[in-house]
Amino acid sequence: MRLPDSVTGSFLVVLGAASAYGGWILPPVPGQPVGPNVFPLVIGIGLALCGLAIVFGIGHSFEEEEELIPLEDGQAAAPLPQGKLYGLRALLPPALLLFYVAAADRLGFIITAAIMVYVTSTALGAKWKLALPLAALSPFAIHLIFGKLLRVPLPAGLLPTPW
Repeated sequence: MRLPDSVTGSFLVVLGAASAYGGWILPPVPGQPVGPNVFPLVIGIGLALCGLAIVFGIGHSFEEEEELIPLEDGQAAAPLPQGKLYGLRALLPPALLLFYVAAADRLGFIITAAIMVYVTSTALGAKWKLALPLAALSPFAIHLIFGKLLRVPLPAGLLPTPW
């Protein structure tokens, strides 16, 4: 069953608005400019904006048409994915979460996140020329956001951050 973009986009707008409202009603932390209300508020606003972009078809012209392979009886089928283990990519998110739980205390956030970003980006089809710099830089940016802005303690491990 295929749903039109207006239905799925509207669902994302409602979901984002509910998340933003949930963040809005959380009480602020005394003495801190950024409290627990900021994260759901930002995520909700971003989700609602993405839903609006889907509803209005923004970026739809950038999508490429999928090449269909004709079958023997005249019908067309979508191209098959490459490799025998292609379907096992669905197990990657829970496997990476279990890896983070097992390795973060010993290796630290920076190394664990770098491994996770590299594995995820290569599994999604990125070449190593993009995956390696992404894995090297994004853990530091995420650590800055969570460690400094949101004040969430992250494990230092083998590579502590200078801040």
